[in-house]
Amino acid sequence: MAGASMSESVAVQPDDVRIIRALQIAPRASFASIAVALGLTESAVNRRYRRLRADGVIRVAGVVNPGALAQSRWLVRLRCRPGSVEAIADALAKREDVNWVALSAAGCEITCAIQSRTQEQREDLLGRRLPRTAAVLDINAFAMLRQFIGGRGHYWAALHGTLTPEQEAMLGSDGVPFTESPVVTRDPVRLTAGDEKILNTLATDGRASLVDLAAAADSTPGRVSRRLHALLLCRVVHIDVEIAAAALGYHARANLWLRVHPSAVKNAGRTLAQEPEIAFAAAVSGPHNIHAVAHCRDLDELFEFTSDRLGSLAGLQSMEVSPVLRHVKQASTLLSGDRLVEPPHTRA
Repeated sequence: MAGASMSESVAVQPDDVRIIRALQIAPRASFASIAVALGLTESAVNRRYRRLRADGVIRVAGVVNPGALAQSRWLVRLRCRPGSVEAIADALAKREDVNWVALSAAGCEITCAIQSRTQEQREDLLGRRLPRTAAVLDINAFAMLRQFIGGRGHYWAALHGTLTPEQEAMLGSDGVPFTESPVVTRDPVRLTAGDEKILNTLATDGRASLVDLAAAADSTPGRVSRRLHALLLCRVVHIDVEIAAAALGYHARANLWLRVHPSAVKNAGRTLAQEPEIAFAAAVSGPHNIHAVAHCRDLDELFEFTSDRLGSLAGLQSMEVSPVLRHVKQASTLLSGDRLVEPPHTRA
């Protein structure tokens, strides 16, 4: 799944970054609203947004949270035979219940996130399919116990300050940014057939209009608007603004596996959530009790960040820094090289 790098052809302008930030705050805001807040014309916002999508810089999509449906979420590390890792990673990326896939450890390790909608689906993957793959040498699966940042958290702190507080206030919000929460709710939501149709449409295009959502769900725009608000409020779905980090100059990504004293896990996770470099952080089961994903501009910045700021975390006992060689899928979006790939039927 090779592709051209961002640096070869994509030039992201300051106004593009401002539009991306506006979408982070209110991903379903109209182009007219964004234009007023940023002092641009509606046609300019529309044109730039479509170019950013076409260039694989951003993608807006609805991502279902299985925790709201009473299903646990898992991180999996697979050690594979040399020469087999690409095929296994690509096969995993094609699964709807695998929403994040990355290659690391000199190309012999796959890290992926499992977000199955049912227990049977998860057990089939972890208990039967992967163990029977001869090229898989070792499997380690870790349950997510508490999420500190993620989801709308490509509400990524790296773009804080791009807009003024007044501009952000003008945009309002499609919901508060991600806040620390249990991974699995104690009061699961039961989805209707109409809900499923709404979610499927949002998975293709998180900015789908209420008219389009109503048509998909055989309902009315008013009813769909109220139901979507409820689904967002219950965190059944979040509207994710997925960003190709390389387009903004972040070329060094890494999986961080931290072992922290049990009494310090909460504080360490909350501290990580405030760091601009961190796009995801969660407490997990297993020998490392915190997993995080960092985006830095280069390996030197990654070294400075992990050795200075993370190295001084209270309670930190050890840390494994595993640079990502290739992202295959992130937040349910496939990548080709550094570019996000729109589903074929949604490309503008």
